Amino acid sequence: MPNILIEYKNQIAYLTLNRPKALNALNKEIFDELKEFFTEGYKKYDDLAGVIITGSGEKAFAAGADIKEFLPLMEMKNPPNLSKRGQDIFFLIEQFHKPVIALVNGFSLGGGLELAMSCHIRIATPNAKFGLPETNLGLIPGYGGTIRLASLIGKARAAELMITADMIDASTAEQYGLISYVLELEEALGKAEKIIIKSSTKGPSAVAKCLEQIFNSQSDYTSEHEYFSVLLQSDECREGVSAFLEKRKPNF
Repeated sequence: MPNILIEYKNQIAYLTLNRPKALNALNKEIFDELKEFFTEGYKKYDDLAGVIITGSGEKAFAAGADIKEFLPLMEMKNPPNLSKRGQDIFFLIEQFHKPVIALVNGFSLGGGLELAMSCHIRIATPNAKFGLPETNLGLIPGYGGTIRLASLIGKARAAELMITADMIDASTAEQYGLISYVLELEEALGKAEKIIIKSSTKGPSAVAKCLEQIFNSQSDYTSEHEYFSVLLQSDECREGVSAFLEKRKPNF
């Protein structure tokens, strides 16, 4: 049985973490399957508009990394770098050229929250809980969480959550800016789908460059004006401007 279920319909790829008995804890297989999808797997969908990632079952999006996998590494002289592996795979998601939305349905802790934060947008159900409890294990978040959480909610709040290992509920997460919406499951799914489908009616290169500019830590004002100038002379922009002036929908 795959660790990630993939369903494709209406131009959207639905990726469901599929380890409900383990609260969808992120094991090696899940990381491998995420890497495969975001490097090669998505290419089979010619009209892909975006991706929705969620968790199976009613309890968790992903309750963290699979801690059992840490045990043998603690005894190795030169263990593989799990942190670097996780960071690299989450960078693939963050830098994906189509919108990726995390639908957080339950616990989103540790590596699970780091996965959600690597997505472009997060929508949660009312039962969602968020936290980075790695200090309970004598660790720090290793998959980009220290950087992304501070970027999303500010350094002081990020510091408090990490050094106390506290959890926050969906309402607080929305107040902090960690998530965009708190909605019941069907509404949350509909909202995610609506955002992706609406984005698919916009210039695809423009959407990709917006995401790149927002989520690439190396982006700055220079790359913004460079992208603008290139797109201004593109066929995509000509069609968009013509459609606006002719009061019709653009055909991208």
